[in-house]
Amino acid sequence: MQIRPLEPGDDRLAVGRVYVKSWRHAYRGIVPQPYLDALEPDRWAASLDAPPRRSLVMLDGGRIVGTASFGPARLDGMAGFGELISIYLLPAYAGRGFGAQLLRRALDGLRELGFREVYLWVLEENRRARRFYEAHGFAPSGCTLEDCIGGKPLREVQYRYRIS
Repeated sequence: MQIRPLEPGDDRLAVGRVYVKSWRHAYRGIVPQPYLDALEPDRWAASLDAPPRRSLVMLDGGRIVGTASFGPARLDGMAGFGELISIYLLPAYAGRGFGAQLLRRALDGLRELGFREVYLWVLEENRRARRFYEAHGFAPSGCTLEDCIGGKPLREVQYRYRIS
C-alpha cells in the first residue's frame, strides 16, 4: 500500500470513483438513495486541485483505492485551524486500518503546513465515522451546522484535534 500526494498525471475520475463508492456505502440510509444513485465521479474532480487544498491518494498495486484532502480552514471563523476535508476508501478497504493510515498522513501534512489545531465535519448520523475519529483522538467541539443533501435536512457535527 502506498500513500502519496495526488500528482498531475493521476486520474481524477479514479479518485472521483472512490468518492462515489464510498458515499454510496457510508451514507446508505442517511442520504436519500436517489441522490446517492445519481452521483458521478466528475463531481469531485475539479475540487481535488483547488488551492490551497492538498489531496493524497492511497494506491494498491497502482490502483487508487483511497483519498484524503486537507488544508487551511475554509470557514472564516476558523482562521488558524487546519481542516481535514475528507477521507474516503473503496468499501472493500474500509475497516482494515487503511483509513487510520490516511488520517495519519493527512495530519502529518497539516503539521507540515504549520497547523496545530485541526477540525473536520461529519454527518451526525454517520456513527461509524464518528467512532473512527473519536478512536483517533478527535472530540466533538459542540459546533454543528445544518445541511441539506438530496433534499434531506442533515446535521453535521464538528470535531477537533490538537496535533502534538
